[in-house]
Amino acid sequence: MINGIIFDLDGTLIDSMGMWYDIDRRFLAENGVTDPPNSISWKIKQMTIETAAEFMISEFWLDLTPTQVIRRIEELVREEYEKHIPLKNGAAELLEYLDSIGVPYGVATATYKALAVAVMKRCGVLDRMKFLLTDKEYPNGKGFPDIFFGAAERLGISPAETLVVEDSLHCIKTAAGAGFLTAAVYEKTAASEWEQIKAASDYSFMELGELKTLFEVTENE
Repeated sequence: MINGIIFDLDGTLIDSMGMWYDIDRRFLAENGVTDPPNSISWKIKQMTIETAAEFMISEFWLDLTPTQVIRRIEELVREEYEKHIPLKNGAAELLEYLDSIGVPYGVATATYKALAVAVMKRCGVLDRMKFLLTDKEYPNGKGFPDIFFGAAERLGISPAETLVVEDSLHCIKTAAGAGFLTAAVYEKTAASEWEQIKAASDYSFMELGELKTLFEVTENE
């Protein structure tokens, strides 16, 4: 039985992955890297912010410190999060439904905390969350289950009754390996991995709003 939910943010609750794909390239272009590998965004998506900064510095011989990289990328994305990025289709309706049936939820994300707060506040969902956890609190990122365990603790339930909702294969594998239930939501920027993602997950959905069916079945039993 599902008694609580841990949502990913980027690509799951908010429609931001296309922006991140562009931002990586905009930042690198500013620093003389005009033709990065197609896989660069996929690699960076699996890293913490600090690790991604170090990776770009070493990979492309950038004459910058990790702090400078992080600050510049934050500048590039801040306006998008504060003014433009929307919720994914069905997100608002799903959260309203979960509230109506008393299922608690929160967010675990690798996104800068200030940006996560900004977009969630603008979209009217921040106050609904039981928690917002980032790699600031859990620096190992989602390659390790610490952040998911911390979220389950805040929900007051065990991993076996906690659903982790993600769009990324490596995050789903981490959560599943730690004993969590998992649900994959389709994200077009990860389309090439969708079959693997589905195979690794307990549930999979093309739209976030379809998650309601998990609870509607329970209610009708």
